[in-house]
Amino acid sequence: MSTTTIRLPEQLKTRVTAAAERAGTTTHGFILDAIAEKIDHAERRAELDVLAETRYANVVATGKTIPWPEMRSYLEARIAGTEAKRPGARKLGR
Repeated sequence: MSTTTIRLPEQLKTRVTAAAERAGTTTHGFILDAIAEKIDHAERRAELDVLAETRYANVVATGKTIPWPEMRSYLEARIAGTEAKRPGARKLGR
């Protein structure tokens, strides 16, 4: 395992120490968990960006999409646990 030194402003160090105590862990463990959580968030965000770009490129290429009112009704029905027919993509007029 490699070692990295970080310099924390005193106020942040105090806050980290207090948060670690509340969490029942060491300052070191708390910082490691925070870094891992931040990395996980960044990786998931990057995956979402790629998915969004891919889907947008598909809309541009095909000209097909699902109108928001139809998708919203479908999603609301799903959340309510009701059977709902999934709306299909179609070319929309401007």
